[in-house]
Amino acid sequence: MTWLPRGSLRLTCGVLDHSRQAQDAWLAAPVSDRELEDTYLTNALIHAHSDDPEFGYRCLAEELERAGHAAGERRVWRLCSQQRLWSAMVRKGRREPGKSPGPAVHDDHVQRDFTAAEPDQVWVTDITEHPTGEARSPAARSRTCSATGSSATRSTSG
Repeated sequence: MTWLPRGSLRLTCGVLDHSRQAQDAWLAAPVSDRELEDTYLTNALIHAHSDDPEFGYRCLAEELERAGHAAGERRVWRLCSQQRLWSAMVRKGRREPGKSPGPAVHDDHVQRDFTAAEPDQVWVTDITEHPTGEARSPAARSRTCSATGSSATRSTSG
Protein backbone atom coordinates (compact mmCIF):
# COMPACT_ATOMS: atom_id res chain seq x y z
CA MET A 1 0.00 0.00 0.00
CA THR A 2 1.44 3.35 -1.01
CA TRP A 3 0.68 6.74 0.41
CA LEU A 4 1.11 8.55 -2.94
CA PRO A 5 -0.81 8.16 -6.19
CA ARG A 6 0.97 5.87 -8.66
CA GLY A 7 2.31 8.67 -10.86
CA SER A 8 3.58 10.68 -7.90
CA LEU A 9 5.38 7.67 -6.46
CA ARG A 10 7.13 7.03 -9.77
CA LEU A 11 8.17 10.70 -9.96
CA THR A 12 9.38 10.73 -6.35
CA CYS A 13 11.44 7.56 -6.83
CA GLY A 14 12.96 9.03 -9.99
CA VAL A 15 13.91 12.29 -8.27
CA LEU A 16 15.41 10.49 -5.26
CA ASP A 17 17.17 7.98 -7.54
CA HIS A 18 15.43 4.99 -5.92
CA SER A 19 13.95 2.06 -7.74
CA ARG A 20 10.30 1.09 -7.34
CA GLN A 21 11.45 -2.36 -6.18
CA ALA A 22 13.40 -0.80 -3.30
CA GLN A 23 10.36 1.28 -2.37
CA ASP A 24 8.12 -1.77 -2.43
CA ALA A 25 10.61 -3.77 -0.33
CA TRP A 26 10.76 -0.97 2.23
CA LEU A 27 6.97 -0.80 2.36
CA ALA A 28 6.84 -4.56 2.98
CA ALA A 29 9.30 -4.32 5.92
CA PRO A 30 10.07 -0.69 6.86
CA VAL A 31 12.20 -1.65 9.88
CA SER A 32 14.97 -4.21 9.47
CA ASP A 33 15.47 -7.04 11.94
CA ARG A 34 18.82 -5.52 12.98
CA GLU A 35 17.21 -2.14 13.72
CA LEU A 36 14.50 -3.84 15.76
CA GLU A 37 17.10 -5.82 17.75
CA ASP A 38 19.09 -2.62 18.30
CA THR A 39 15.95 -0.96 19.66
CA TYR A 40 15.36 -3.78 22.15
CA LEU A 41 19.04 -3.75 23.16
CA THR A 42 18.98 0.03 23.59
CA ASN A 43 15.94 -0.21 25.86
CA ALA A 44 17.70 -2.88 27.94
CA LEU A 45 20.86 -0.73 28.09
CA ILE A 46 18.91 2.32 29.26
CA HIS A 47 17.21 0.23 31.94
CA ALA A 48 20.51 -1.31 33.12
CA HIS A 49 22.23 2.10 33.09
CA SER A 50 19.45 3.68 35.14
CA ASP A 51 19.95 0.95 37.78
CA ASP A 52 23.74 1.37 37.89
CA PRO A 53 24.88 4.68 36.32
CA GLU A 54 28.52 4.03 37.23
CA PHE A 55 28.66 1.11 34.77
CA GLY A 56 30.53 1.63 31.53
CA TYR A 57 29.74 -0.18 28.30
CA ARG A 58 31.72 -3.29 29.27
CA CYS A 59 29.73 -3.81 32.46
CA LEU A 60 26.53 -3.04 30.58
CA ALA A 61 27.46 -5.70 28.01
CA GLU A 62 27.80 -8.22 30.85
CA GLU A 63 24.41 -7.13 32.22
CA LEU A 64 22.85 -7.71 28.79
CA GLU A 65 24.43 -11.15 28.61
CA ARG A 66 23.00 -12.04 32.04
CA ALA A 67 19.58 -10.82 30.87
CA GLY A 68 19.73 -13.18 27.87
CA HIS A 69 20.57 -10.72 25.09
CA ALA A 70 23.29 -11.72 22.63
CA ALA A 71 25.41 -8.74 21.60
CA GLY A 72 29.11 -8.10 21.16
CA GLU A 73 31.06 -5.49 23.09
CA ARG A 74 31.57 -3.33 20.01
CA ARG A 75 27.82 -3.27 19.29
CA VAL A 76 27.08 -2.36 22.91
CA TRP A 77 29.70 0.41 22.71
CA ARG A 78 28.06 1.80 19.54
CA LEU A 79 24.59 1.78 21.09
CA CYS A 80 25.84 3.35 24.33
CA SER A 81 27.69 6.01 22.36
CA GLN A 82 24.60 6.83 20.29
CA GLN A 83 22.47 7.15 23.44
CA ARG A 84 25.24 8.92 25.42
CA LEU A 85 25.19 6.26 28.12
CA TRP A 86 28.52 6.84 29.83
CA SER A 87 29.80 5.92 33.22
CA ALA A 88 28.96 8.42 35.93
CA MET A 89 32.49 8.09 37.31
CA VAL A 90 34.68 11.05 36.36
CA ARG A 91 37.90 10.13 34.66
CA LYS A 92 41.13 12.07 35.01
CA GLY A 93 41.67 14.59 32.25
CA ARG A 94 38.04 14.99 31.26
CA ARG A 95 36.99 18.50 32.21
CA GLU A 96 33.71 20.18 31.73
CA PRO A 97 33.70 22.91 29.08
CA GLY A 98 34.49 26.34 30.43
CA LYS A 99 36.58 25.17 33.37
CA SER A 100 39.85 26.98 33.75
CA PRO A 101 42.62 26.86 36.34
CA GLY A 102 42.01 28.73 39.56
CA PRO A 103 43.64 31.98 40.60
CA ALA A 104 47.28 32.22 41.62
CA VAL A 105 48.01 31.01 45.13
CA HIS A 106 49.62 34.32 46.18
CA ASP A 107 49.83 37.80 44.74
CA ASP A 108 53.02 38.91 43.00
CA HIS A 109 54.32 41.36 45.63
CA VAL A 110 57.63 42.05 43.85
CA GLN A 111 56.07 42.57 40.37
CA ARG A 112 58.75 40.31 38.86
CA ASP A 113 61.58 42.58 40.04
CA PHE A 114 63.97 40.18 41.76
CA THR A 115 66.63 42.70 42.78
CA ALA A 116 67.15 44.15 46.27
CA ALA A 117 69.44 46.86 47.65
CA GLU A 118 70.59 44.68 50.55
CA PRO A 119 70.51 40.97 51.34
CA ASP A 120 67.54 39.55 53.27
CA GLN A 121 65.07 42.15 51.96
CA VAL A 122 63.36 40.09 49.23
CA TRP A 123 62.77 36.36 49.52
CA VAL A 124 61.23 34.34 46.72
CA THR A 125 59.67 30.93 47.37
CA ASP A 126 58.86 28.11 45.00
CA ILE A 127 56.90 25.03 46.04
CA THR A 128 56.91 22.04 43.74
CA GLU A 129 55.83 18.42 44.00
CA HIS A 130 57.98 15.60 42.73
CA PRO A 131 56.16 12.35 41.95
CA THR A 132 57.84 9.28 43.41
CA GLY A 133 56.90 5.64 43.20
CA GLU A 134 54.87 5.82 46.42
CA ALA A 135 53.49 9.37 46.65
CA ARG A 136 54.17 12.97 45.75
CA SER A 137 56.99 14.60 47.67
CA PRO A 138 56.54 18.36 48.16
CA ALA A 139 59.69 20.47 48.12
CA ALA A 140 59.91 24.16 49.01
CA ARG A 141 62.85 26.36 48.09
CA SER A 142 63.39 29.92 49.30
CA ARG A 143 65.95 32.29 47.86
CA THR A 144 66.99 35.79 48.84
CA CYS A 145 67.54 38.35 46.12
CA SER A 146 70.23 41.03 46.03
CA ALA A 147 71.59 43.69 43.70
CA THR A 148 74.96 41.99 43.32
CA GLY A 149 73.49 38.78 42.02
CA SER A 150 74.62 36.71 44.99
CA SER A 151 71.89 34.81 46.77
CA ALA A 152 71.33 32.39 49.61
CA THR A 153 69.12 29.35 49.26
CA ARG A 154 67.20 27.35 51.83
CA SER A 155 65.52 24.09 50.82
CA THR A 156 63.09 21.92 52.68
CA SER A 157 61.59 18.62 51.68
CA GLY A 158 58.41 17.10 53.07
